[in-house]
Amino acid sequence: MQAFEPRLTADLSRRWPGSVTEVLAHDPRRAWLLLADAGTAIAKLANSPEIWLQALPRYAELQRGEVDHVPEHLAHGVPDLRVRQLPAAYAQLLGLDLPLEAGEMARLRAFEPEFGHLCAALADEHPVASIQHDDLHLWNLFVNGPDIRVIDWGDSSIGDPFWSLFVTFRFLEQVNGLQPGDPWFARLRDAYLEPWGPGFTDTFDHALRVGAFAHAIASMRGRVALRGREQLLFDQDFGLILRRALAGISG
Repeated sequence: MQAFEPRLTADLSRRWPGSVTEVLAHDPRRAWLLLADAGTAIAKLANSPEIWLQALPRYAELQRGEVDHVPEHLAHGVPDLRVRQLPAAYAQLLGLDLPLEAGEMARLRAFEPEFGHLCAALADEHPVASIQHDDLHLWNLFVNGPDIRVIDWGDSSIGDPFWSLFVTFRFLEQVNGLQPGDPWFARLRDAYLEPWGPGFTDTFDHALRVGAFAHAIASMRGRVALRGREQLLFDQDFGLILRRALAGISG
């Protein structure tokens, strides 16, 4: 659990009741939380796309409301992954001993200049930063009657809000078997974008391409603290994340 999570979760819970698990007590110094029962994880409901269709517009509303609180979140230690910070973070990623084959590492290094251009273009095209859960999947979304709640904000950061759906879409492919061109992805994208207003479809696609690497960069926080077997276990999923990002590189 990240040290910022108790404060972050408590703040979001106060501002967005019915969307974030109710915080009964929290101790930011010791990174402790006491939470109310969130309900049923949608992992137990077959990761229903229909539930995501209801949840994503509410999550987008939360993100829109948190734009004004970005300075507060950064001051409380939420990691800063705003778009213009990413090229330097990408260079740090390249400096790690990553769980990739030599050819994959070569492609990752060769992509560095283009990644910088993509980030600069996204920063100009969509200069919006907000809270970004970065682990929005079937075990972190719960239903409890009419309430749909998001839990476990320990991987969150401040970045482009659209990145959140990178993880959501990944697990819909891996768990539900949806193919990349499945109509559900367009339906969920459009439902999520509706609170943001019209005209963001191309921006969303651009943001998700950058977001694949932002997710890998965010994973460095946990990996650098691990050693031996723990790092090997972590790298099983980290390798999948990196290869999914690489799949978006042309050529």
